[in-house]
Parts: sequence; C-alpha cells; structure tokens
Amino acid sequence: MIDNFRLFDAGPDPFGRTWRVEFRWLQTAISIRHSDSVDVKFQIINENDVQEKVIALMLPHLMALAKTAGRAVTDPWCMKLAALHLKRMIETDEDMDKTLVTASPADLERANAILEAPIQATS
Repeated sequence: MIDNFRLFDAGPDPFGRTWRVEFRWLQTAISIRHSDSVDVKFQIINENDVQEKVIALMLPHLMALAKTAGRAVTDPWCMKLAALHLKRMIETDEDMDKTLVTASPADLERANAILEAPIQATS
C-alpha cells in the first residue's frame, strides 16, 4: 500500500523503470473541460523522462461506487483511487501513451478494494 498518496514511487514498469509520482491537483472537470468527472493530475518522473498524467474519475461511476462501498465522495478518496490507478498503469504500461486517462468502473472498484483491504501486521 502507498504510504503517501501525494508523493510515491511506482514500478518497475515493463521496461524496468521506477517512476516518482507527485500529486499536482484535483478539480471538478466541469469547470475546465465540461466533463462530469473529477480530474486528478500527477507528474511522473524517471531518470530520462517527465510526464503529466490526468486520471479522470467519472462522477456517475464514483457515486455508484460510493453507494456500494457505503462512503462519501471526498477529495482524499478520489486522490487515492486515481493514484492507485496510475500506479497500476505504470506497472502494466497500460494507457501510458495518453495524458488524459478515464478510469473505468472496474478500475475504480479495483483501486477501492485495495483501499478497503485489511492492513497486514508486520512482525
């Protein structure tokens, strides 16, 4: 599990690279691109590359997941869902050619399952 969702390392990707991920902002996308979504922007950096990634979380999908999970839609929850989706993108190289990526309902459910998983005690 990620300890700090604002700044963390992800990888290795399929090419053996580890990326430094830094949260930039979260905002309702209706104001910037007329989309019924929450956009979460990250900057990702490795030794040879700097990229920006925006993970779009569609509001209808967020609302359905929140209802199923019994929780409110909050900025921290959205940031964590987006960060976990980006981490998976990096590890699989899925959608890494895109700057703006819309997370599917299955993507959101997968990320939320990680958040809701019991924390394993270490000895």
